[in-house]
Amino acid sequence: MNRENKRKTYQKGYNKTHASTNSFKCRVCGRLMVPEGAGTDHRNHCCNCLCSVHVDDEPGDRASSCGGIMDPVAVWTRHNGEWAIIHRCRRCGKLSSNRIAADDNPMKLMSIAMKPLASPPFPLERIEEMTRLMGGDGVMAGE
Repeated sequence: MNRENKRKTYQKGYNKTHASTNSFKCRVCGRLMVPEGAGTDHRNHCCNCLCSVHVDDEPGDRASSCGGIMDPVAVWTRHNGEWAIIHRCRRCGKLSSNRIAADDNPMKLMSIAMKPLASPPFPLERIEEMTRLMGGDGVMAGE
């Protein structure tokens, strides 16, 4: 292995307290990610496809040996209104939450946020019937 290609090792917890200055190439879409433009000191996912790599057991520890690709599966809003992405590892299934970055693809974020509304867990044709079963009159507003 070439010296310049060796992975640097840091003491435990180093990545929690030190900004990341490393660039990386996305393993899914191939885009080069640089720390500038993210609006954060810790870029951990691709701004284009929003995928990540499973490297942490706990945020910032870099202790995971899994190395699987983390797919964005949902978004949620933190108590302060900030959005975060829920990632699920393709290899082991672990879920993790990551803050969105300033340069994240807004269309990809919105498509993830809208997915539950576009594919509800019940047939929309039965919404009036379901409303009646829950004690409503089953009539949609404006009818």
